[in-house]
Amino acid sequence: MTAAALDSSEIARYARHIVLPEIGGAGQQKLKAARVLVIGAGGLGAPVLQYLAAAGVGRIGIVDDDVVSLSNLQRQVIHATSDIGRSKVESAAAAIANLNPHVAVAPHAQRLAAENAEAILRQYDLVVDGSDNFETRYLAADAAEAARIPLVTGAVGRFDGSVTVLKPYETDADGHPNPSYRDLFPTPPPPGAVPACAEAGVVGALTGVIGTLQAMETIKLIAGIGEPLVGRLLLYDGLAAAFNTIRYRRDKR
Repeated sequence: MTAAALDSSEIARYARHIVLPEIGGAGQQKLKAARVLVIGAGGLGAPVLQYLAAAGVGRIGIVDDDVVSLSNLQRQVIHATSDIGRSKVESAAAAIANLNPHVAVAPHAQRLAAENAEAILRQYDLVVDGSDNFETRYLAADAAEAARIPLVTGAVGRFDGSVTVLKPYETDADGHPNPSYRDLFPTPPPPGAVPACAEAGVVGALTGVIGTLQAMETIKLIAGIGEPLVGRLLLYDGLAAAFNTIRYRRDKR
């Protein structure tokens, strides 16, 4: 990513970032130059999109083939009642335009699939997976690894959620390869083993917690600050109000 100059209105808009020594003007320029793909404009994708747009990420791609329904609005806060029946990528793009006109949105009104994943991902520097099914999660992880770009992935269920960062194409400080998604979850669960959101339910605010954590990890990766959740799975228990972190490693097989 090359530096992107900030105009006077952007300097005022991002003033609270710029005064942070860890971000500053240089970090904000990195955010402006960044190209981030968000998979899913639903429960997780909504806060991710809102906070990345507010943070000044210059180009945001959105992949989603769904339309807004009434039952989405309990948690998918980027959409409004007036958006029911509208394409989610169109609805999200309109919301982002209202939030921050400096952000360019690239809508991909399609489902991420094996035949289009490579072509879509090559347009971006980083991927955030907010999908709601295992097929897409594994596809996104494999495609991001092949493209050698970071992936921030999250998941929720009822009152619990998790977040991790994947950079399996790099090594850690000791020279060991970073783990991949398949080191954390070697195989998808059998069909029907994990009930879908419509069947099991999910508290709406939970998606905000996990999606916002995904946005935070994305900002850290772009700005080059802090310690991303590489090789660490952050777990959140909403009912207990507890966070835990587990470490995982590359499978030596």
